[in-house]
Amino acid sequence: MEARELAVPGAFEFSPRVFPDERGLFVCPFQEEGFVKAVGHPLKVAQLNHSRSRRGTIRGLHYADVPPGQAKYVYCSRGALLDVVADIRVGSPTFGVVDAVRLDPHEFRAVYVPEGLGHAIMALEDDTVLSYLCTTEYDAGREHGLDPLDPDLGLPWPAGVEPLLSDKDRAAPRLARAREEGLLPRYEECLTHYRRLRENPAHAYSTSAH
Repeated sequence: MEARELAVPGAFEFSPRVFPDERGLFVCPFQEEGFVKAVGHPLKVAQLNHSRSRRGTIRGLHYADVPPGQAKYVYCSRGALLDVVADIRVGSPTFGVVDAVRLDPHEFRAVYVPEGLGHAIMALEDDTVLSYLCTTEYDAGREHGLDPLDPDLGLPWPAGVEPLLSDKDRAAPRLARAREEGLLPRYEECLTHYRRLRENPAHAYSTSAH
């Protein structure tokens, strides 16, 4: 499996080998050895999320408080989607940088989004199926969102696709307001959490909230 770090440091695209034959194909979208080699620590899985979306559906831009945050490993098993990652860590030298990867069931690329980054997807086809592994369970009190259509974020949504948002995502604050109100993750706290993950993953998740 090949790994490529995105323009947002700490986020990675993974490209597995696909094995087709007369029966269909076989692919392994997540491989621990390749993941650890690229990221520097194992992926703790606490929850698996699955969604099906109409063309134009945007889910995000979402993030969680750090610590402990919520990292995600995302892939698409049907349809096609644009996976978008944004650096919203206050104090980061790449604050505001955005990158995107097309995910589909042809090349089976996957994207790893570490804790503290903003994440969003747009379905490019009807009946697009998204699945992602999460390092922590959903916690409504620690989950946040930003307006995915905020011009200051400049997320690279394709032209000609009408955005379809939930009421919650449509009402999410813009980046500037969230920063002013102290709602965004702080870069130094994220770096501390990443270091704990490399040194002792189990310890990082069991104590980082204290």
